[in-house]
Amino acid sequence: MRRRGSSSNPQGVDVFVPPRDYTVEARRRLPAATKRIGPLIERLTLEHPDAKIALSFSGDVELLVAVMLSAQTTDLNVNRVTERLFRKYHHPEDYLAVPAEELERDIFATGFYRQKARSIRGAMRALVEEHRGRVPRSVEELVRLPGVGRKTANVVCAELGEAQGIVVDTHVRRLAQRLALTREQDPVKIERDLMRIVPRADWRLFPHLLIWHGRRVCDARRPACERCVLADLCPSSRA
Repeated sequence: MRRRGSSSNPQGVDVFVPPRDYTVEARRRLPAATKRIGPLIERLTLEHPDAKIALSFSGDVELLVAVMLSAQTTDLNVNRVTERLFRKYHHPEDYLAVPAEELERDIFATGFYRQKARSIRGAMRALVEEHRGRVPRSVEELVRLPGVGRKTANVVCAELGEAQGIVVDTHVRRLAQRLALTREQDPVKIERDLMRIVPRADWRLFPHLLIWHGRRVCDARRPACERCVLADLCPSSRA
């Protein structure tokens, strides 16, 4: 943006004027995140009553494998692969009974198949040797499995029992920042901020609400602010 001729610029020389940051102004006008979080959750719950995990699975081992496969690909793509995969592999031992190359072929369509196959086989071996073939129910134990990070552990814990943290994926990160629920960039720090303001009873549901809102309304490139139920609570809204 450039401006010519003014009292402070009598010669009319082009001067760069930085664009006005309306987000900063909106942050000042809106209530604090702790006061907005209740209405945010209520509105999103009404807007997305079907918000839940999109991965298809039956049982704890299938859940763990599906979440591990979901890295760097879509849930829809994972479901296509696991529809066949879970007919062939039923127990942790099954993933160890075939050559690594065979498992790689079976999960090839999810991308990064060599790394994922290595992680899955490592995790399955740990389940057999250390957990009697059962998937642990705590984040602390899950993150010790090969190839299992905090996000995967949070998803598994939330779906198998009580959520012990808040899942932070790309949608949750983007919306949490746009809604001024955090100023952080690191997923671990974002999770920490969200855990401070989101009631524990909502830790399991909250990320699903943001994920589905991100997919349906708050797109990364072209957010549909004009039809967003959070427009008056969001400092990033263009409505």
